[in-house]
Amino acid sequence: MNEWGVALIAAGSALAGSAVTGLFAFRAGTRQAEAARHAGDRQADAVLDTVRMTLAEQRAVRVLDLRRQTYVAFLDAAEAVILSRRTGEGRAGDRADLHRALGSVSLEGPPDVARAAHALVDALRGNRAPDDLEAARLVFVEAARTALDGAGPAA
Repeated sequence: MNEWGVALIAAGSALAGSAVTGLFAFRAGTRQAEAARHAGDRQADAVLDTVRMTLAEQRAVRVLDLRRQTYVAFLDAAEAVILSRRTGEGRAGDRADLHRALGSVSLEGPPDVARAAHALVDALRGNRAPDDLEAARLVFVEAARTALDGAGPAA
């Protein structure tokens, strides 16, 4: 073979080798880019899940805080009516405050707490003994504690 033939074969081999190497590099780069895209998608999904969980937890905390405030307002109103029954002194609006607080408890729930609140108001409406009133109050307090310490807003 002459020098031109050897040069052409060497050049052709170099071009073919470059093409094959380039093809493999292209495929590897494509796979790497696809893997990076999938990793980015998984990371974005993880961030979204974290945000969703955080928002759900914040909502649960807000619901429990609102319930706690509602239960405290009801207990305050009930205590005012109980005190006015014991002493014979009280504000004219104590019973109205109690019924507004009862409506809030009924709305906020859960049903066990609302039932206990209604039972306490029923006891206050009747001529129950102070021990019966205290027992009804304690039943409400226990139901409220259970609701606040339970499984969250669905409790």
